[in-house]
Amino acid sequence: MEGKLETEALASYIERIENLENQRALLAGDIKDILTEAQSTGFDAKIMRKVIKIRQIKPEDRQAQDELLNIYMLALGEK
Repeated sequence: MEGKLETEALASYIERIENLENQRALLAGDIKDILTEAQSTGFDAKIMRKVIKIRQIKPEDRQAQDELLNIYMLALGEK
């Protein structure tokens, strides 16, 4: 009896993950559509993606990263 419960639990986990993967694919398509729309009005999709990524970073972490980036760039003579 215990084996059947484990099999059912495993199948349930797999199905839930598959459903979430399908939802993620749909969302990715929606995001792509929005970026395409934004591009058609003159915005740069790559830069928009960078802005989104930056906005997800905590302000204090972003400041620390910016400071370190500046130090590295100065060390390389890039700024």
